[in-house]
Amino acid sequence: MTDATPSTPWRRAVVTGGAGFLGSHLCEHLVEQGVAVDCVDNLSSGSRANIAHLVGRPGFRYYEQDVCADGAPDRLPGPYDLVLHFACPASPADYLRLPLETLDCGSLGTRNMLAVAERDDARFLLASTSEVYGDPLVHPQREDYWGNVNPVGPRSVYDESKRFSEALVTAHVGANGADAGIVRLFNTYGPRMRPLDGRAVPVFVCRALAGEPLPVAGDGSQTRSLCYVDDTVDGILLVAASRSVRPVNIGGTDEVTVRDIALRVVELARSSSRIEYVDRPADDPQRRRPDTTLARELLGWSPRVPWEEGIRRTIDHFAAARFGAPAPAQPPASPNGDHPEPYGHPAPSRLPS
Repeated sequence: MTDATPSTPWRRAVVTGGAGFLGSHLCEHLVEQGVAVDCVDNLSSGSRANIAHLVGRPGFRYYEQDVCADGAPDRLPGPYDLVLHFACPASPADYLRLPLETLDCGSLGTRNMLAVAERDDARFLLASTSEVYGDPLVHPQREDYWGNVNPVGPRSVYDESKRFSEALVTAHVGANGADAGIVRLFNTYGPRMRPLDGRAVPVFVCRALAGEPLPVAGDGSQTRSLCYVDDTVDGILLVAASRSVRPVNIGGTDEVTVRDIALRVVELARSSSRIEYVDRPADDPQRRRPDTTLARELLGWSPRVPWEEGIRRTIDHFAAARFGAPAPAQPPASPNGDHPEPYGHPAPSRLPS
């Protein structure tokens, strides 16, 4: 992790999408820093297994609910001093399966969580994405680049959801003086990604461990800039602590072809898998690498984990799960429907009305 990681300035945080890959790492990091955490997730793409190890930790509470629902802010008791809005299907398999829900997360979900932040006078941080740049014509991508996005293509539900949510946050900053920031994340990977969820790293790793072909889209010359989850979490929390209201890129600085990622996974996994070239999806970006000058100058942040070391750690995680490491016990489903009892902490006797 970066040497610039701040001492934690928050008492209680709410993390939407907290049972997902990245959200669960954020919950874990905050709990370890002594922050009380309310984790909110409807489990459309998250998993209770991701947060099972946090259940019973002091201050940790889990709410199984939809942040897009009417009245969602009233069912989150607070008060919070940090609101991290990370709820949204993020893998192609999920946002193509849940197109309307993806758009709702960017619109209704963002509006609801901004309301929570403004109610409690809390810092708000939106998880945005490199997808707001689309298939970029400018390289590397700086925060002031407007992007090259197909608004009606198969990826548009995710891209435009995030672009709209950024506009909504910016409008609240201008109109209401909201203390709200935006972090644009590039190709985060690591433990707790769902196997075979459609994103390159978990698909490559799981297939390599199984000795199956690795599907590489097109000729594999398209590039990505991978960022290991620990570095991403550090960057996110530094943006949150900075009080910046500008979008900030957080991502890896090594640009690697998808083909080279696949070949390195095969090598590190000591696999006999071969590469299988498949049709390339529509609107798949050809090049992707963030300009992280702002993160470096504003936050003192740069990624620390080399991408190959991160791949090695990810392989170790999936190999342990595949070859017999016990899966963590899952907390039970909430018995209370729309008014869930939080796990790890007594339910509030009364929620704000």
